[in-house]
Amino acid sequence: MGLKLKNPIILSSSGLTSTVEKVKAAEKAGIGAVVLKSIFEEQILSEVAAVDKYSDYPEASDYLRGYLTHNTLGVYLKLIQDCKQQCEIPIIASINCSDRGEWVNFARIIENAGADAIELNIFKLPTDKDVDSEKIEKEYLDIVGAVKDAISVPLSVKLSHNFTNPLSIIKELYYRNVQGVVLFNRFYAPDIDIKTLKVHSSNVYSSPSEISGVIRWSGLASAAVPLVDIAASSGVYTGDDAVKVMLAGAKAVQICSTVYKNGLEMVEPMLAFIESWMKEQGFRELSDFVGKLNYGNVNEAVAYERTQFMRYFSNHN
Repeated sequence: MGLKLKNPIILSSSGLTSTVEKVKAAEKAGIGAVVLKSIFEEQILSEVAAVDKYSDYPEASDYLRGYLTHNTLGVYLKLIQDCKQQCEIPIIASINCSDRGEWVNFARIIENAGADAIELNIFKLPTDKDVDSEKIEKEYLDIVGAVKDAISVPLSVKLSHNFTNPLSIIKELYYRNVQGVVLFNRFYAPDIDIKTLKVHSSNVYSSPSEISGVIRWSGLASAAVPLVDIAASSGVYTGDDAVKVMLAGAKAVQICSTVYKNGLEMVEPMLAFIESWMKEQGFRELSDFVGKLNYGNVNEAVAYERTQFMRYFSNHN
């Protein structure tokens, strides 16, 4: 994406990146960049409505100035500014959205606050059986195109697993000058309590087992659309995991759940493992091995293509 990172480990958008104090702690622990906790489309829209209510009155300028200082967007802009002033690592803003609308224009304001890049976290839950996948994908791309037209800093898109063909979406994002994608997003997931007969939230943390899907699609995407930088997310817990996804083609690794569970203290051993592994393998730069085992570089590409469990294990006793 054109960002200069001291290492490939990025702290994902979460409560871990919600204040300048937390971002400074992450930098001190060795994190290479942070994605700030997301500001949501609906937060921006509600504040646009509040501003519009008074915008026709010249005497309201002082009110508007004060409002933008103290509202959610103003607080978010100050977070960006404070992080840029007090930290040396790249600061990536995050916008969580589901529709194209007036909020898109505020992406430029976020850029002007000093964000080094913007990550779009888009998700449209298809609850209407009459809306086909083509329409949903077009809405995604329209949102991305509108934001890209509004900003000049690098833009990345955090994708879900739910696309029929993630490679096609990544290709279309490339055509719209998106510099990076994050594989993959982790959404709220429901669970059911069979004793109380209520729906509630399931485990919010990723599982180490999720890394398999990230390896597969990092390997496929880095070969299919090599000019789009990939950041691997979900299931990365250790230095070993980080090396795997980078061999598959990820240029950066986003971590979150492992920090929640193990603290920022886990960053140093993760980086130490990557460094020692590189020395052991004779690699001097990350670029020497990133994508070395992607779909286009392995002799047995079928390893990325296998989807049927029994097909793979049919010859194993």
